[in-house]
Amino acid sequence: MSVQPITYTAGKLKPMTEIQTPEARLAQLGIKVPDGPPSPIGAFCNVRLHAGLAYVSGQGSVTADGTLLRGKVGRDIDAETARGHARLVTINMLAALRSTLGTLDAVTGVIKLLGLVNATPEFEEHPYVIDGASTLLAEVFGPQGVHARSSFGVGSLPNQITVEIEGIFSLETSQ
Repeated sequence: MSVQPITYTAGKLKPMTEIQTPEARLAQLGIKVPDGPPSPIGAFCNVRLHAGLAYVSGQGSVTADGTLLRGKVGRDIDAETARGHARLVTINMLAALRSTLGTLDAVTGVIKLLGLVNATPEFEEHPYVIDGASTLLAEVFGPQGVHARSSFGVGSLPNQITVEIEGIFSLETSQ
């Protein structure tokens, strides 16, 4: 599997037009964001707002009906399936943001993601898996969706889910 980088050129980002809002892009893409994110499984909140940024806690591979997508990538789950799980996790992140902000149109950009893959020690395609998140964010937020990122494998994740991702997003100054 080859990883295709998303190119960011400093100073060449153009603001999205009113027609190209994140909410409009989601509709164009046919992506249904749940009304709310999965409930946290610990003593923390899904989103914390501070100084014009939204810090989204780690979201997991959980479907809208609450089904946990579990398994060890590289043993039980292949990289392509896990990449789809990362895309689902990103939709859960968007649900957390929308639940907190009221609209994703208040998000002006994606700053950074941290992607964790529940993988075997031999698995090497962590960037490919987390690209499921990165490419979706670029589709939804345009050039402002291109972000810094770390991705790596871990020995386990809560409830043996396959993927967990957290993110930092920039907001309109009125937030």
